[in-house]
Amino acid sequence: MKKTFLLLLSQRLISLWLILISPIHFAQELDCKVIVNYENLPVLNREILAGFAQVVEDYMNMTRFDEKDWAGPKIPCTINIFFLSASSEVNYTAQAVVISQRPIYNTINFSSMLTVNDNTWSFIYERGQSLYSNRSTFEPLTSFLDYYANIIIGFDMDSYFELGGAPFFSKAFNIVNLASSSGFPGGWQTTSLSTYSRWNLVSDLLNEKYRPFREALYNYHYNGLDIFLENKTVALDQMANLIKTLEEMRAKVDLNTVLIKTFFDAKYGELTDFLRHTNNSDLFKTLKRIDPSHASKYDEVLNKMP
Repeated sequence: MKKTFLLLLSQRLISLWLILISPIHFAQELDCKVIVNYENLPVLNREILAGFAQVVEDYMNMTRFDEKDWAGPKIPCTINIFFLSASSEVNYTAQAVVISQRPIYNTINFSSMLTVNDNTWSFIYERGQSLYSNRSTFEPLTSFLDYYANIIIGFDMDSYFELGGAPFFSKAFNIVNLASSSGFPGGWQTTSLSTYSRWNLVSDLLNEKYRPFREALYNYHYNGLDIFLENKTVALDQMANLIKTLEEMRAKVDLNTVLIKTFFDAKYGELTDFLRHTNNSDLFKTLKRIDPSHASKYDEVLNKMP
């Protein structure tokens, strides 16, 4: 077993090295699709916002969020924007559902990395406005987009390198610090432990007490999910270890946090689909304890086990 794992690990490291030295490099990191719903807005505001989806999409796909050239494929992601209200011709509130994925090595399939429902976004937008990135000042529209771009890239990097997303999470944290000192409302401030806010998510990601989770998350993807077709036994051991790590952490830290909820919202379906192959009922009982909001999904598997 140990020799098999080392062989697979060597093959995966060679594959990653080939990606890093590949001549295919991109200045931008994201392949983002933006979808907008204006139904709650007056006709005048809908007219003002004509082309808004394309403006945001161009910003996400043409802005460079890392100083280095991006190696490998761009990260597929989607931002669904639901406008909630308009208090004037320029002031808006909206709900954004941010989704990102990552390809599973040697397959045509993708793994869900992020599914966030952010319903407290307030910003200013004028007809025909162009978007420009300015990392030194807070701007409620572009800073929001910069924040989620860094979160998306950070989660992606964490799945390929142990704690690889740290530089991007730090950039996102700098944004929430700028936002909180600006006095601008809408999800930038810290809230109760389990309530979603941008500050809570990135604060959890950078908190040392969640380091074991992030380390296990890397192994779940790179040494587990990515080698499932090559060696199911090794892959499932690595993937199950993430759940065991969370169970061990549960005795020391509160898992009822934004980070852990965000993880399970993105992953509960995938966890169910893959870990059912372990035929380990204890694993799914543990999942029910640490992720009660998706207990019915885990019960579906338990009910089919002998």
